[in-house]
Amino acid sequence: MIQTEQLTKQYGDLFAVKELTLKLEEGDIFGFIGPNGSGKTTTMRMLATLLQPTWGEAYVCGYSIYTHPKEIRRMVGFMPDFFGVYDDMTVTEYLEFFAAAYRISGPVRRRRCQELLELVDLAFKRDAPVTSLSRGMTQRLGLARVLLHDPQVLLLDEPASGLDPRARIEIRRLLQQLRQLGKTIMVSSHILPELADVCNKIGIIEQGQLIVNADVADVMRRVRQRVVLHIGLAGGDPDAAARLLEQHDLVHQVDQRDGRLVVTLQENVEDYSELPTLLVENGHRLNLFREEEVNLETAFLVLTKGMSAQAGA
Repeated sequence: MIQTEQLTKQYGDLFAVKELTLKLEEGDIFGFIGPNGSGKTTTMRMLATLLQPTWGEAYVCGYSIYTHPKEIRRMVGFMPDFFGVYDDMTVTEYLEFFAAAYRISGPVRRRRCQELLELVDLAFKRDAPVTSLSRGMTQRLGLARVLLHDPQVLLLDEPASGLDPRARIEIRRLLQQLRQLGKTIMVSSHILPELADVCNKIGIIEQGQLIVNADVADVMRRVRQRVVLHIGLAGGDPDAAARLLEQHDLVHQVDQRDGRLVVTLQENVEDYSELPTLLVENGHRLNLFREEEVNLETAFLVLTKGMSAQAGA
């Protein structure tokens, strides 16, 4: 659905985006991560055909951004980080105005606007002035607007910027709903936890260069060289359980923390199914056995360590 090849935007000696190559399939949610000024917005504007690249190529839904910009604009919904609203309109009037711009008319337009208000949970505000909406509601209204023409690709630039925690949760839930509808979504953010739960792919951009581009699961595997297990015992002797595990070939280290065993396995061990069996067969009853998850923020720090300087070299 989105493919770029050496996509570059240069201003004098400054590369806003440099030789960016990526590929997104239908139904992907791509988390575009990077600090402010790293090139996220520039990339999205080029994909939306609002900004001409210096060189390189990009295809959206099979169309080149150079030769078929009108076709791409019919297939894309672009939501900038900040957008204006018309002060003298109600929520419904605002959506119907843009629906008319997309040449959606009559009963179809009214039905489409109401469906989208329900999708973004703003149906109860249909007659309210747009100026009365909170920041979070305004963002949801903006998302409804870009969905009016039923685009296949969504380019969302910092959709959760400036929102309170509850509004961020609502935006993430809405992104998951859109993925279920088959939309391909590129969503940018400089706040990592916002994207950890909703994206299946991430790209990390620094000073215009894409330095990480992979599935979220692959990123986690690259970061975590040793699996860490948390084991809780329902009574029994934790010291005896710890000694038993320490003697096993799969185990690198056993610690006790808050009444639990924290077991670090040897490098590259993924199958540890025999460990709970070992404990149970030796008389230990378990009330907890889980694998410690790798935090996406930790993964970011590990993967980009030293890369910022390389990107600017």
